[in-house]
Amino acid sequence: MLFNDAKQRPQIHLFKTKSFAGAVKLTTIALMVGLALNGCGKKNDAAAQAGGGMPAMPVSVIELKATSVPISAEAVAQTEGAKEVEIRPRVGGILLKKLFEEGSPIKAGQAMFLIDPVPFQIALSNAKAQLAQQQAHVEQTQREATRLDGLLVSQSISKREADNAGSDSTLARAALAQAEAGVREAQLNLSYTTVTSPLSGIAGRFEFSEGALVNANTSLLTTVSQISPIWARFSLSDSELAQLGGHLSPSNVKEVALIMANGKEYPSKGTLNFAASGIDPQLGTQQLRATFENPDKSLLPGQFVRVRVTTGHKDGVFVVPQTSVLTNDQGKFVYIANDKNEATIKPIVVGNWVGTDWVILSGLEAGEKVIVDNVIKLRPGAAVAPHPAGEAPVAADKSKEAAAK
Repeated sequence: MLFNDAKQRPQIHLFKTKSFAGAVKLTTIALMVGLALNGCGKKNDAAAQAGGGMPAMPVSVIELKATSVPISAEAVAQTEGAKEVEIRPRVGGILLKKLFEEGSPIKAGQAMFLIDPVPFQIALSNAKAQLAQQQAHVEQTQREATRLDGLLVSQSISKREADNAGSDSTLARAALAQAEAGVREAQLNLSYTTVTSPLSGIAGRFEFSEGALVNANTSLLTTVSQISPIWARFSLSDSELAQLGGHLSPSNVKEVALIMANGKEYPSKGTLNFAASGIDPQLGTQQLRATFENPDKSLLPGQFVRVRVTTGHKDGVFVVPQTSVLTNDQGKFVYIANDKNEATIKPIVVGNWVGTDWVILSGLEAGEKVIVDNVIKLRPGAAVAPHPAGEAPVAADKSKEAAAK
């Protein structure tokens, strides 16, 4: 190309020089970035090769040792008073006064209610008057019989008259005995106007109000429950009885414990005081009842509690935490940490619970290490870093120290 103006040539040469320098600079930057990325990739590859893939999962393990566990079963129970009586009046009338506090302790013989005594006081006075009248009649007939016996000796009267006088005296004495019984009955009815408790216990709710008319032997005034000792009524199914060795009786039950609603065990042990001789055909259970001392009145009738019955002990079994036992379509199993620190499945046969542990009847051997945490995250063959339960994972501590460095 020809240029007419000679000044244009240096300017075009200068433009080409600047473009070439910029290209060299960009190429240098690209080479430096590539070398940096290549170095990072090599470091990541080296780290992956050194780690060997996924890191081992830290897990807590327990080493199995054979032990002895109680042969026991638990059931829901309900408490009831050892003696419970309904307080009903023996005589009818107007209920004048309540002489106790509802829900308070009651002693045997303590007065609880007062029924209007005036009608019974009048009845007693009438009975005493009839008794006095009959006593006078007895004396009269006795004198008459004695007088006629003397006249009979002198043959002044007939034998029939003397015999009639003796019969009248006998009838009068019989009527006297009836009058005496009437007085005692009136006295008894008067005493019944003060309604007393036949036993010591805790008073229930007052069912009437003062001033109400109550009927003899039918109106329920309140109840009194003896709660020291107190009973716990429960039942066990056929399968539970089989675990305990068969039907229960006071002779083959070693211990009865009571567990409160808050999960704490009642301090006093109980004794079995009733065991049904057969199985209830409708429920398929054996009805049972235990008695517990209750000096501080902490147990009240009607509470729902749990009762644990122990009949003996079983030796040579293992116990593992309930959290370590899993279930699949083939049954229950646990994870074992083997010698290669890999998680392996071991099918097991479980018994009953002992506190928060499962009793393992078969499937495990002494010395095996059962994994007790992180079991949901495990898979067969997964690498694990076991450490004794209750201790900090050693591998985790070391990794934290390495990360800090």
